[in-house]
Amino acid sequence: MDIGLIVLIAFGLSFDTFAVSISTGLTQPKLHFWGANRIASILATFQALMPLIGYFFGAQVRPFVESYDHWIAFILLFALGAKMIKESFTKDEQIQEDKTRLSFRRICWMGFATSIDALIIGFGFALMNIKPLLAAFIIGVVTYIVAMLGLLLGKKTGNKFGKRFEILGGLILIGIGIKTLLSHIL
Repeated sequence: MDIGLIVLIAFGLSFDTFAVSISTGLTQPKLHFWGANRIASILATFQALMPLIGYFFGAQVRPFVESYDHWIAFILLFALGAKMIKESFTKDEQIQEDKTRLSFRRICWMGFATSIDALIIGFGFALMNIKPLLAAFIIGVVTYIVAMLGLLLGKKTGNKFGKRFEILGGLILIGIGIKTLLSHIL
């Protein structure tokens, strides 16, 4: 799999983080660069580690599913994309103001919650013969950049675009799932 496709997957995965970052930027009016760096680094670390964990679980079952692994990858990517799109319409629009500094524990929970999809993607990476360390690195870097942008946009504009970006992320994952399936079938 080429690096471009991994970058697209990374962007698709990072839209949850982007939406959370916008919300965080909106609720943290005194957030400065180092505070934003702390938040983005924690979110990116979770997003980078979860595919590695998923990869190592997926590598254990790969010999048993090689003949239909492209279908599994398609189903996982399609389901994650559809889930992201569905969640963009069901999330509560009200964001409660929280003027307190975010605790490390709370940021970790946000990182974990936004990276569960990455765990499943990592499982798919094992089925698609993707180099896990390279993919994790790319996902981490993209997530860090996206989180920093989300925090900045949240401070500047509020939560106007969070839903749209989550829908776009879902569509990207569905598209990659379809591409994976078609490349194996055709």
